[in-house]
Amino acid sequence: MIAEFKKAFSNIPQQAWDALNTSDHPFLSYAFMEALELSGSASLTQGWQPHHLTIKQDETIEAILPLYLKSHSWGEYVFDWDWARAYEEHNLEYYPKLVSTIPFTPVSSNKLISKSLTHQDVLRPLIDYCTEYEIASWHLLFCPKIEELPPNVYERNTVQFHWFNKSYESFDHYLSTFTARKRKNTRKERESIKKQNIDVRQVAGHEITKEELDFFYLTYQLTYLKRQHTPHLSFDFFEKIVQNMPSNILLVIASHEGSDIACALFFHDGSQLYGRYWGCSEQFSNLHFELCYYQGIEFCINNNIQSFNPGTQGEHKIQRGFEPVITYSYHWLRDPGFRPAIKDFCKREQMHMLTYQKQCAQALPFKNNQENHHDN
Repeated sequence: MIAEFKKAFSNIPQQAWDALNTSDHPFLSYAFMEALELSGSASLTQGWQPHHLTIKQDETIEAILPLYLKSHSWGEYVFDWDWARAYEEHNLEYYPKLVSTIPFTPVSSNKLISKSLTHQDVLRPLIDYCTEYEIASWHLLFCPKIEELPPNVYERNTVQFHWFNKSYESFDHYLSTFTARKRKNTRKERESIKKQNIDVRQVAGHEITKEELDFFYLTYQLTYLKRQHTPHLSFDFFEKIVQNMPSNILLVIASHEGSDIACALFFHDGSQLYGRYWGCSEQFSNLHFELCYYQGIEFCINNNIQSFNPGTQGEHKIQRGFEPVITYSYHWLRDPGFRPAIKDFCKREQMHMLTYQKQCAQALPFKNNQENHHDN
C-alpha cells in the first residue's frame, strides 16, 4: 500500500470519498469537508494547512484520513496549550503539529474513511511520517476508542453531555421521567419564553431564506465578538452547506414582537442531532436553553432521532437531562524527553474524567438515575 498526502480536499475525488464513506454523519460528508476549505475557513492562512492522508492499493484509494498541519491549537477542543507552553519554555518547537479532526467540530466519529482499514492501521504510518519529516507530534481527535495502541501513543478523555431518546412520545412524556422539582423548573423555563412574548420557529435547511441566513451569521459573529475572538467560519461556508446539504440542517429562530432576536443552527442525520452554533442580538431569560436544548429535544422526539449532542462543555446541561459521555483522542510526541510527563498527565486526566462522569451522572434529574442513565 502507498501513502500519499493531499494538500487540498479537492484533490480527493468525491467518487472515491463517497465509495468509502459508510456513514451518514453530516460532518463527514464530502460537501461539509469541501466547504471548510473552499470557503477559506480551514486553510493555510487560518493555520489549518490541509495534509490529508490517502492510502492506495493498486492505484485504488482504500482509505482517507482528514489531516491538517496546525500552527496553533484553536478550534480543536482537546486542549494542549500547556504542552505547547512547556515546549516553548525548553526552546523547542511544538508547531506545526499534525492533527486528524473535523475542524471546529468536536463530534466523535470514525475519522478514517475506509471499508477495510481501521484507525489502528494508520497509527504506525503517522509515527513514521512525523519521524521522517521532523513533525513534533500528531493528534487523532474525537474518534472511537482504540484498544491496542503502539508504544508512546497516549489516550486522552473529555466529558460531553448528550441526550438520549428512550422512545419518548412527547416532551411532556420526557419530563415525566424527571423528579417533581426538576420537572417544575424545566416547565417554568419554557413557560417564561411565552411570557416574554417570544415566538420560536424551526426552519428546515431547504427553507432557509437569505435574510434568515444573514441574521444567523450576524448572531454567530456576535457570539465570538463578545469574547473578543474572531469567528472561525466564514459566511461563504454557511452559504455552501445550506446550498449543498440542506437535508442535514435545521435553523431555529426566536423572534420578539415581530423581529428576530436569536438563532441556533443544528445538523442531523437519520439517528443523531448535533447542536453547533448559537447567537443572539438581544438578551432574554432562558432563551439559550429553549433554542439550544429544548427545541432540539422536541425535534428528536418528533422525528424519532435517537441522540442529541448539543456541543462541548456546560454542566448546566445535566439538570436538563443531558448525560455525561466519555470521548477519546490519541496523541504521539516525537521528543522522548516529554513522553514520561505526558503519559503521566494523560493517566491522571483519564482517572479524573471517569470520576467526573460518575459525579455528573448522580446529578441527573431523572427519578431513578440507574434506570434512566444511558450505558456508554
